[in-house]
This record gives sequence, C-alpha cells and structure tokens, in this order.
Amino acid sequence: MFISLRAGEKIYINGAVIRVDRKVSFELLNDATFLLETHVMKVEEATTPLRQLYFIIQIMLMNPTDTDAALEMFHTAVGDTIGVLEDLSLRGGLHTIKKLIDSNRIFDALKATRALFPIESSIMSGNTQSPPIQAA
Repeated sequence: MFISLRAGEKIYINGAVIRVDRKVSFELLNDATFLLETHVMKVEEATTPLRQLYFIIQIMLMNPTDTDAALEMFHTAVGDTIGVLEDLSLRGGLHTIKKLIDSNRIFDALKATRALFPIESSIMSGNTQSPPIQAA
C-alpha cells in the first residue's frame, strides 16, 4: 500500500507515531495497522455517543499493545448506546461494529463507525428519516 504524507503530517502505524519533515511517499510491504492524522479524532470532538465510540476504537488502534481498558470501555458504551436507540439502521450498524471489534478488525470497526455519523447527525438534528449509509 502506498501512502503519501505532507510536511509535518503524522501517521500512526502499529502504535508508533511518525511525523515527517517533508513531503514523502512510502509503501507498506506487510500488514500493518495505521491511521492517518486526518482521521484522528481529538477528545474534545467526541461529543456524541457515536463519536465517543469512535474515539475509544481509535485508542485501540493507536495503542494496540494496551487495549484491555479500551475494550472494556467499548463494550460498556456500545451496550448502553444500543439499549437506548430506536433507529434500526443505527442499532444494526452498532451490532456490526461490535462483531468487528470481537473479531479484532479494529480498523474496519473504525470505518464502520465513521460511516454512521451522518445517521446520528440526522437523528440529533430532529430529522426522523435516516440518510443512506455511505462508505467511510
């Protein structure tokens, strides 16, 4: 997989934080879990239930050697969230995310969570119809 970064941009690879000082492109030659800086959510941005789940999953991805506490937090949060949701597409999406986490497919769970943001936003703005789910 080829990755290009701009000067000063960071990438998180298997728990390591790498910052480049100039524009660079590189190729990952083996399986690695990575997160681009543009997809990293800051704690102050985790303002909704789904964004909080995203943040928890992000922690698991960024710190793969110490996920026990984050995993426990995830299961508590996802269970609580599913328990209060009425929207079936959101509930179904959260069940899928839970299965992905249980299968240790952390990156896929992160993408699936991000794909549900428009539905959550629509519900929180008072729109009763869910927008279609789009790929992350």
